Parts: sequence; C-alpha cells; structure tokens
Amino acid sequence: MIPNTPPMGWNSWNTFAHKIDEKLILESADRMVESGMRDAGYRYLVIDDCWAKRERDENGRLVPDPEKFPHGMRYVADYVHEKGLLFGMYSCAGMMTCAGYPGSFGYEFVDAATFAEWGVDFLKYDYCYKPAQADGAMLYRRMGTALRNCGRDILFSACSWGADDTAQWIHTTGAGMWRSTLDIVDAWKSVHDLHAQQTKLMPYGVKGCFNDMDMLVVGLNGVGHVGLTGMSFEEYKTHFSLWAMLSSPLMAGCDLRTMTDETKQILLNKDMIAISQDPLCAQPYVAGGHPWPDANEDYIWVRSLQNGDLAIGFFNMGETDTNMTVSLYDLGFDSGCGKTLSLFDVWSKETSRPVNGSITHAVKAHECVVYRASVVDA
Repeated sequence: MIPNTPPMGWNSWNTFAHKIDEKLILESADRMVESGMRDAGYRYLVIDDCWAKRERDENGRLVPDPEKFPHGMRYVADYVHEKGLLFGMYSCAGMMTCAGYPGSFGYEFVDAATFAEWGVDFLKYDYCYKPAQADGAMLYRRMGTALRNCGRDILFSACSWGADDTAQWIHTTGAGMWRSTLDIVDAWKSVHDLHAQQTKLMPYGVKGCFNDMDMLVVGLNGVGHVGLTGMSFEEYKTHFSLWAMLSSPLMAGCDLRTMTDETKQILLNKDMIAISQDPLCAQPYVAGGHPWPDANEDYIWVRSLQNGDLAIGFFNMGETDTNMTVSLYDLGFDSGCGKTLSLFDVWSKETSRPVNGSITHAVKAHECVVYRASVVDA
C-alpha cells in the first residue's frame, strides 16, 4: 500500500511493550471507535513486538503465543476490521526481533504470506539482530518485494531508525513510511532531540514514503514502557503539533482505555489533523527563528496546503521564553502584491492578521503557536 497522507493509528509498544494480549487489543479497538479516534482518522491498530511464540513451527511459520492470543491472529484481525479499522503487526529484518522473538531474516516470503492469510494491513519492520554482513537496504527491499507478492495490500512501515544511511536507499524499498530516528521516550528532551534531526531529513520525506519521527507519547503522563518523566499539557501539544506539521505519521501510544480529556483534546484536534493530512503533502520549510545545529531552539515551520492556505508554526524548543517573528516577505508576499493573511490559531481558535507586514509572537519555553493562514486582500 502506498499511503497518500501520513498514516494514523495506535501502536501497543509505548505503553504495554510485552504486556499485550487479545483482551487488551480488542478493548483498544473498541476505544478507538468510542473515543472518536477512528472517525478523526486514526485507522491502524498495530500490535508491536512480543506477540509470537519463541520458536517457529515445524513448517517454519510464525506462531502467535497461545496464552496471549488464544483465538489466533485471524480472529483479532476480523474483530478489528468489523470495527472499521485496519490491522497492523510487527516483525524484524534480523534473526530475532528487538525483544528476542523470531525475526523474518530468511523467511520474508513465508512471513508475508502468513501476514496476508491473517488479514494484516500494516507491517512495522524493525532492524534488530541483523547479521553484520547483511546489507540493510537489500533486506528491506526483499521484504518489500515479499509484501507486494503476498496477495494482500499491506502498508510497509520500515523501522531501521535511520541507521546505515537509510535516507539514501529507503525509497527503493517500496516502504510507505520510514523511521528516521531512534526510539522516542516520554520526556521533553526526547521530543526536542528527535525534532532537532529533522531539518536535514526533510528532503527525504515524500508523499508515499513519509518520514516517521516515531510514535506519539501524548497522554502517557510518565506511565508505561517508555514513560519517564512525562510532559506537561503544553509540551504534549507542541509534540503533537510538530509531528503534524512535519508530516510524520501520527501513531498514538497511550492507554486508550484511560485517556484523559486533555489527551483527547490534543489527539482529536481536527484542525491540526487537517494540516497533517493535507493531500498536497508539501514538504515543510523553516522560514525563521534560529534553527542552528548547535542551538536547535527557535523554529518557524511553514507548509503549503492544497487549497492555497499556509500552515505556520512557531515552536520554541528552548528553555527560555522568546519573541519570534516572520515577515510576509519571507512567506512569499511582496509588499506590492495586494495580499495579506488571515490567521486562524488551530489551538485557541482565534483569528487575527499580521501587523506591519509581520507575524510576531512571544512564545513560552517548550510551547508553540500554529496558524492555518488564508490568503486575503490587503
């Protein structure tokens, strides 16, 4: 499957890791519907690592752990599909998965056929325990070929963490999204550092092969497998806004059964999601701020949208409050063009216009302001 917009969904890893079972997955499917996430665009429910038995069967096939998934994966897939969702699973390009379960190395065509038989729609494909002499690009191309020959349309999510120059070869694999970073954890420094890597990677994230900055930690609040310090509401809002502005897939990772109203307020912001899912999929660019490699503090990210609007995000990644300004000229508007912008704040829902040919904001540390800007007569 070649996605036309960044995939959206939920993945089990960030909260639950190995603590997964059939009951949890079915309950999570229910909550994706009941919470409004499905209708907001979150379509994929993905089971991450630790779902399988420790060894393959006598025919070389992967086997779901019968204690965790007593009815098998086809049963789970059918339940997920009945909810109007798509079903995702996990494997790895190496001899073992990152948690030590059987990997797909040497079994790519067998595993692709197995996933198709089970009704899988999405495969997250990790990069642990790869033989040292095996070429990563070849391994991802091999699984890509296997998926395209399995008889089912499966979205290929390549998770090589940007290792081995992934950006240089990922578009040759047929992957629909690719991990450009190491794993996220639930702490501001993690969000800050993953974002800081993105300016040099923007040219490699394109429609149909989206740059994946890793799964969302919105709503973990310090709980779960990658829960560390947790973050504030404003920090989670900045995290979500950055992922949406930069066209990263939006894969939630919190416990859907215990989501707070604040978490839903962020994950279900229809105006921020509309920017993420804009069909033009134009690459964002930095139009102002101080995005120096040794600072990575102030960024003004801009994206062109399908209907002629602009998405403009002021992001203060630093530790002190700051004033941020971008001129209309730097957004493509000459003083004699007769046009200006109507600015709709996607979080506060307030509307304003530039003053003196510029948009200026005092932005607190770790916070953001994001506009959907429409071109209007001056």
